Amino acid sequence: MVAAFLPIPLAVAVAALWSAAPAPAPASVPESAPLLAQPQMVPEAPPAEVVRKELAVLTVEAPHSLEGYSRDTFEHWAIENHWPKTQQVVIRRDAKHVGLGTQAQSASQQWHSPYDDRILTSASQVDVDHVVPLANAWRSGADKWSSALRHKFANDLSTTQLVAVSVVANRTKGDQSPDQWVPPNTAYHCVYSRAWTHVKFTYGLSVTAKEKAALSSMLDTCP
Repeated sequence: MVAAFLPIPLAVAVAALWSAAPAPAPASVPESAPLLAQPQMVPEAPPAEVVRKELAVLTVEAPHSLEGYSRDTFEHWAIENHWPKTQQVVIRRDAKHVGLGTQAQSASQQWHSPYDDRILTSASQVDVDHVVPLANAWRSGADKWSSALRHKFANDLSTTQLVAVSVVANRTKGDQSPDQWVPPNTAYHCVYSRAWTHVKFTYGLSVTAKEKAALSSMLDTCP
């Protein structure tokens, strides 16, 4: 259970919250779990009413120092058991096949970038985004993690952490949190806030006060 990754007071709060209002259990993140599988669909975060409860129990604190951080400390884009690198798995997972139906038609692939609502027709236009950026995770508690858990986080296909988006949107976002950057596609704000919050809850990461307020506002856009 995710409570294993949380401080004792927060774990107790989570247990009390669930006993008062049962909700689907969050994904567990054992360090020894296989990093890669061949997923068929993008994982979906819990519904907004569950995510609001997850947001309510996250630790609110100032961001940690970036001292010691580099992307290499997360060993991102892993390969394991002969599967392709994580990045390639996500690109293939999120591709939509078009042009099928007759012998005269040839198959091609497209990607929908949910951040900016763009249709991408070439893999060169696609980036794989860490919904919660690695640098943000470091500032939120990953600076205290083992190498194995950071590796798991950076390559996690079981949660809402990885998504194919346009290069432009990904580079614009950088390592900014929701109080600093939100997807220009406002129709995606509900999904984005659910995804971001659920990843932080699953891994026991903290949020800043401004970040929590921004997530709460975006969750209010959910039906």
